[in-house]
Amino acid sequence: MAEIIQKDGTWTFDGDAVRIVPGRDKGVGLLRQTLGEVVVPLRALAGVSHEPGRKAGRLRLKLRDGTDPLLQVTGGRLPEASDPYRLTVDADRTGVAEYFVDEVRNALLLDQVDPGPADAYLLPGPTVPLTVAAGDGTVAFDGDRLALDWNWTTEEAKRSGGPREFRVADLRAVEWSPSKGLDNGWIRFTLAGAPAAPAPKYDPYTVELFGFKKDPLMALVAAAVAVRMPHPRGDSAPAEAAPALSAAPVPELAASAAEPTAPEDHDALLRRLRELGQLHQGGILTAEEFAAAKQAILRRF
Repeated sequence: MAEIIQKDGTWTFDGDAVRIVPGRDKGVGLLRQTLGEVVVPLRALAGVSHEPGRKAGRLRLKLRDGTDPLLQVTGGRLPEASDPYRLTVDADRTGVAEYFVDEVRNALLLDQVDPGPADAYLLPGPTVPLTVAAGDGTVAFDGDRLALDWNWTTEEAKRSGGPREFRVADLRAVEWSPSKGLDNGWIRFTLAGAPAAPAPKYDPYTVELFGFKKDPLMALVAAAVAVRMPHPRGDSAPAEAAPALSAAPVPELAASAAEPTAPEDHDALLRRLRELGQLHQGGILTAEEFAAAKQAILRRF
């Protein structure tokens, strides 16, 4: 098991998943604190990296496209303080961070995890019920129904229509966009069969965001809704009904991957070493990949 504990949070890897617990440092954003513990299965990962710095470095997890509803709706636009897959690492813990990276990379290589896009969510999304007040309105979501209510900052044309209530089944899309410069952000709910939406300021199915502290929390609402809608790359079934994905094996190692892995057998481990050597000699594995996989197998003896 690999673990790194920092003021920014704690990351633990047990060979099957990375468990992320946010810290309570002032640099930890409200979204990360509200989201709480996140468990990322190994098969949802595309990679991991450590970026060293003079005073502090960063650990970063890269998830496969389409595995996390939060990343799906935010599209890489979350601010650093709100990103649950980034960990600030003190300079004196660089060795621990690099060991953590090695352990995750070795597991990805040995389990032959496909880093490509997924057609089903592998993370469950934020817990519900969830209520967030930000910008010109409040959104409440219980896992099935959404309720939008307005405040004194809401444009009169929008507020005069009163609160709105609808179900996830009524939706065609949910979108989130952060504030940028002088442009306000928004969270927009598009109902099936609805005409083109007006500007967020006037749209009764859009909450306009003004760039304040609670704005990122609307991304949690969007993610909680998105995970209950059809996956953008999948079929018509929501994520909760989708079957789990299995990692696609490298053809040359398919026979080896099919062998029982528990209990560990020395002959099987030796066969894996020979297969890795053949892949390295054939140019399929780089020297770095071969060395990392070899060390991971040797530790099992």
